[in-house]
Amino acid sequence: MSVAHDELRYVYAVCRPPTAPLAADLTGVGGVPPKQLCHEGLVALVGPVPERDFAQDALRAHLEDLDWLAETARAHQRVIAALATVTCPLPLRLATVFRDDSGVRAMLEDQAERFVRVLDRIEGRVEWGVKVHVEGEAASATGRAEEPARRGPRTGRDYLRQRRRQRAAHEEGWERAEAFARRLHEELSSHADDARLHAPQNAALSRASGRNVLNAAYLVPRSHSEEFVELVDRTKDEGRGTDCLRVELTGPWAAYSFTGDDITEGAGDENVKGAGDDTVTGTGDESGGGA
Repeated sequence: MSVAHDELRYVYAVCRPPTAPLAADLTGVGGVPPKQLCHEGLVALVGPVPERDFAQDALRAHLEDLDWLAETARAHQRVIAALATVTCPLPLRLATVFRDDSGVRAMLEDQAERFVRVLDRIEGRVEWGVKVHVEGEAASATGRAEEPARRGPRTGRDYLRQRRRQRAAHEEGWERAEAFARRLHEELSSHADDARLHAPQNAALSRASGRNVLNAAYLVPRSHSEEFVELVDRTKDEGRGTDCLRVELTGPWAAYSFTGDDITEGAGDENVKGAGDDTVTGTGDESGGGA
């Protein structure tokens, strides 16, 4: 595949040879169909991207543009999701780019042992994401404690007493929510091959209602996914009666959270552009993963 001088190679994922072709109308970043680049039993799914957008300085600026970032992440996830229907992919970080095909092959060769080890670990498995949100600041106990406050304090002492009751009820509500989240995580982890706890989502970025008290990913055999989903569904009923908890299940995804963060290290700085500090991980809700 020839490369224009103003193009770089965007790498979506590494996998073993797919068992079937990808859809002919599949497009990735920039609306360009991805191609397979094979090297000694491994396959990198790649596509050309313009250097003006993905060279280090340009990419650093683009990562501040949430609209550009979201569009790129959707295209990245679209390719990963399609690849997951024909093989078990190891997704690379969003905006992992190389100068040319030789740089991609060098990465495959340098990281072959690690790639094979991770592919063996995630083979036949998918990632499910589970989040627990507490809807709003008013948990049920807090709401009951605030009822007298609506009538207004009669004295300064009454006001301070009401404020103490409100704070105590508020803290009690969060403690119950966090205890529920811990129990849920322990239960789900016992039914998964592996689990990852991610940092709670920022509501301003995720636009999800309520406060996020659990943001976890679970690596589950594809053949056991139905049982895992049923287990999560049962917990939703428990959550509805506990301080306005909302349990959210997403997936199945490719195993974004279980591939390691250093998968492109050691490929050679002369080949990699936009990796390391200038990349963002292709996980989480932006790209469809468990984060």
